[in-house]
Amino acid sequence: MGFNALIVEKDEEGKTSASVQEITEDRLPAGDVTVAVDFSTVNYKDGLCVGPGGGLVRAYPHVPGIDFAGTVEASSDDRYKPGDKVVLTGWRVGEAHWGGYAQKARVKADWLVPLPEGLTTRQAMAVGTAGFTAMLAVMALEDHGLKTGNGPVLVTGAAGGVGSVATAILAAKGYEVAGVTGRPETENYLKSLGASQIVPREEINETNKRPLESESWSGCVDAVGGAMLARVLGQMKYGASVAAVGLAGGAALPATVIPFLLRGINLLGIDSVMQPYENRVRAWGEIARHLPMSKLDEMVQPATLADLPKLGRDILKGQVKGRVVVDVNA
Repeated sequence: MGFNALIVEKDEEGKTSASVQEITEDRLPAGDVTVAVDFSTVNYKDGLCVGPGGGLVRAYPHVPGIDFAGTVEASSDDRYKPGDKVVLTGWRVGEAHWGGYAQKARVKADWLVPLPEGLTTRQAMAVGTAGFTAMLAVMALEDHGLKTGNGPVLVTGAAGGVGSVATAILAAKGYEVAGVTGRPETENYLKSLGASQIVPREEINETNKRPLESESWSGCVDAVGGAMLARVLGQMKYGASVAAVGLAGGAALPATVIPFLLRGINLLGIDSVMQPYENRVRAWGEIARHLPMSKLDEMVQPATLADLPKLGRDILKGQVKGRVVVDVNA
């Protein structure tokens, strides 16, 4: 019996196209566990894989979707049995390996995490890689000494997927949150997530000739990189840390080493793709405990498989607010 999947194909001229097609289970890649997918989501990487040129895709035809949550249908691994609820983020699924934009997926057992108690599969995909990355960033900042009461924590790209969840988690934990956004219309949205201060992007988006400015931020979750990250490094309080999670503003870092040497600033790299299993379980447990689910619902935009080609284009242009949850069975 067939099921629906978003298939990206490449023609002889090198042009890619994406369409919803009915396929059969024998086309799924090799793996230990077959999952009936409930929900997936849309991340920047998904936009690259769905959009023109195929971005990160290695072979065609391809099913994108770097995240999914659902129910185990079949398993040759003792850790999972039919009926278990599972989540997958990362491991280059949706890029090098067929992903979650289908009603079924087959993957290695090592890549899965049991769905934490208290979370539904829909909520897990409202979190997705973006929220998982945000939680890893908050954990890293706290592991490096971030505490409430030391001043505001800056979140750049605050209205995006990672930024939205980071804002909500930090606010729920009692931090004062300053959200950077280039979209004035998202101000009320960010305040609803718990941001107490809105910083217009143009105030912080250019490199400053002075390597150090006044000490403003007790920590930072940075989803932008580039010139903004360079500027933020010079505004951090003594001994504070910046968790770098993205490069929407570019991969180059036009900075000096002075903030590291004179203020003891830490720049923490956050990788969500190859994160070890134990840390994944810890992060998902923290998400279940600390992410306010009412706030999570506020940031969700529902979608179907048919909506994905347009959403892929939109997220690359920075036009997706919050989190998209894709009901692959709708």
